[in-house]
Amino acid sequence: MFTGIVYGLGEISAVTDFPHFRQLRVRLPAGADQQLAIGASIANNGCCLTVTAIHSNEVSFDLMAETLATTNLGNLHSGDKVNIERAARFGDEIGGHVMSGHIIATTAISRIDASDHNRTVWFRLPETLKPYILAKGFVGLDGCSLTIGQVSDSEFNVHLIPETLNRTLFGQRQVGDIINIEIDPQTQAVVDTVTRVLAQQGSA
Repeated sequence: MFTGIVYGLGEISAVTDFPHFRQLRVRLPAGADQQLAIGASIANNGCCLTVTAIHSNEVSFDLMAETLATTNLGNLHSGDKVNIERAARFGDEIGGHVMSGHIIATTAISRIDASDHNRTVWFRLPETLKPYILAKGFVGLDGCSLTIGQVSDSEFNVHLIPETLNRTLFGQRQVGDIINIEIDPQTQAVVDTVTRVLAQQGSA
């Protein structure tokens, strides 16, 4: 389980590709390696990955074909940065919203409106996710727990404060960049339940 509060930026130190398989080696941000053990879960751009090896402040992850196909992790190269979050522990403060680390889709940044102290980032709205992207609802974007601002038929946006821009990849993101999406599981459960009930009533 994760909360969507990014700890800091990790850096890809090595990428090894095999047929339908990839191994990433990531240099963790300072302090993120404390009490870390093989088998622990760490979110990379919101995607839950299992630590397979530890080399001081660097850790290795194995990515299967499904992960490479569903997320933006297959596009990474040595030197690229990723948003890092350690798994939540019982008793931790939930500053964002409960997230599983299971990426459902990716989307592209369609435009960015920047001011002196804030930034509004717009994303293309995938057709399959339209029922779950609701104004003032929650969404996980590259592992960041964010509140949805406006929603149109083809786009949605989030408003980012300086702290988010400084701590996460969104301070560097540009139009066209591909972003991982995890929809809020509570929103999905409510929407799917209501849709199922209405369908049953309509067929009665």
